[in-house]
Order: sequence, then structure tokens, then C-alpha cells
Amino acid sequence: MQIKVLGSAAGGGFPQWNCNCKNCQGVRNGTLNASARTQSSIAVSDNGQDWVLCNASPDICHQLRAAPELNKPEVLRGTGIGAIILTDSQIDHCAGLLNLREGCPHQVWCTPEVHEDLTTGFPVFTMLSHWNGGLVHHPIVPSEPFSVSVCPTIRFTAIPLLSNAPPYSRYRNQPLPGHNIALFIEDTANGKTVLYAPGLGEPDNHLMKWLEKADHLLIDGTVWQDNELANTGVGHNTGKDMGHLALAEENGLVKLLASLPAKRKILIHINNTNPILDEDSAERHMLTRQGIEVSWDGMMINTQE
Repeated sequence: MQIKVLGSAAGGGFPQWNCNCKNCQGVRNGTLNASARTQSSIAVSDNGQDWVLCNASPDICHQLRAAPELNKPEVLRGTGIGAIILTDSQIDHCAGLLNLREGCPHQVWCTPEVHEDLTTGFPVFTMLSHWNGGLVHHPIVPSEPFSVSVCPTIRFTAIPLLSNAPPYSRYRNQPLPGHNIALFIEDTANGKTVLYAPGLGEPDNHLMKWLEKADHLLIDGTVWQDNELANTGVGHNTGKDMGHLALAEENGLVKLLASLPAKRKILIHINNTNPILDEDSAERHMLTRQGIEVSWDGMMINTQE
């Protein structure tokens, strides 16, 4: 099984288009040892030619241009993307569906809660119904494994996460279990597994079983500290407000990851304010010492290695 990181940043990307914080200014003027990043999404394949897109970033067109593996030169119009899975209905994970309208119809797997948000508060499904059949919804039932025909040897299981619904959702601050999921991804050919969780507000006992089971973790690294946005002067929301567990809190993700047996522990969905984007920072060095990796756009993960 191969996983291509198409985008590794949180909403807004890095540098964020309207942000002049230390990190964003530094990457723009070359004084920060960091790489620019687009908004979070990955692609998964069992043969290197046919792919399942997990989350459709607003930057999807740029990401596809930078990922020749997903190109399909033998067809006049088309790519290697044969299915799309959404882990939530956040703008940075589904707005890219609008950019994919010329390729409709698309087969889209998501929970009923996400589908409701995307037909009401942000009605992407409704809008795209005017383009060649639009988006064909396949419901996801949490904890029930499913597969898609384009990658038949890969099995997906949706794991409910304690997080939040988008600001436009009528369930904001009172999310239902299907509003945020992690994906447990299994290669049935060799038994290798990955847990993909770009949005994680709070680990519970149910999630811990899956975290302990996975060979590879591709997990939320949004903020270093819960009050990071306020500390950098760019906002007031805490990590918890946005549905993300900070890395460096007393019971944060760094401590959690240190307790897990996974072969690789990789962070994704990293906010532009996070000091770990600076490869020379003390925070980045701390992660390296603990064997925690920071994903980048274009990173390829081969679960057999």
C-alpha cells in the first residue's frame, strides 16, 4: 500500500495567504528553514496507478499537478482518482470537490452527518448535481469496514473522533459521532495498517484501541499549544475550540504518541503558527528525538518498508 501526502498544512495552507506571523513571513522571505505547504489531503493506492483521494483540499488542482503518480496520460480527460473519502465536512477537507467538477460524476464516501452538512450549510452535493451527475454518495457506517472497487485490496474502517462540527453546521459545538472520523486503512494483501486522523480533539478509549493497533500513524499535528493562535496574535480560538488536541499540552499528542507502538508516527494538518514547521526549532528537534515525523507535501509512505 502506498500513501501520497498531497497536502500537509491546516486550513489556509503555509504560508497562509493573509498571515504575516513569524512563520509565514519567514518562509516567504527565506529566513525560516521551512517548506511551503498546501492544505491537508492524502491519496491511497494498492497498485500505484489507481488512487483513493482522502479529503479534497481547496488546493487539489495544485496538488494533482505536483503528483505525477495520479496522472493518467492514456485518457483524454481523467486522473487516477477513482474514489473520494471525506473524514469530515470542514472547508479545508471538502471545498476541493468544487474544483473537481469537470470530472463528475465522482464516487464519494462519507457519513450521513457529513453528507447532511454538505447538502445544507455548505451544499456541495446540491451544487455539483448540475455537472454530469455530480457526486454519488456512498454512506459510511462507523466501525463497519468497507472497500472501494478501484483499490480492492485496501479496506477502510471509520472510527468516530471526539472533535467539532464546522462553523456553518447546525451541529457546531454539539457534534454527532459521524461528524469527524479517523480512517483505519488496511492492506489486506500483507496486513499492514495505517490510522489517518487529521482532526483529533480528544482521544477516548475506543480510539485508543485503534491507535495501539496501527503500524503507521498519520495524525493531527495542528497546533503545538492549545492557546497558540492567541499567543501569536493571529486569533482567539484555542485548539480545542477548533477540534484539535495540541501537541505539547500536559496530556497532549506528543505524550500520547510516545506511548504507542506504531512503527512510524507522522504528523499532518499542521497550522501555519506551529513552531514545528521551522526545521531548526527546539520543538522540531524534540519531535525528532522522540521519533515523530512531520509530513510534507509530496511525502510518500510505503507501508511495506
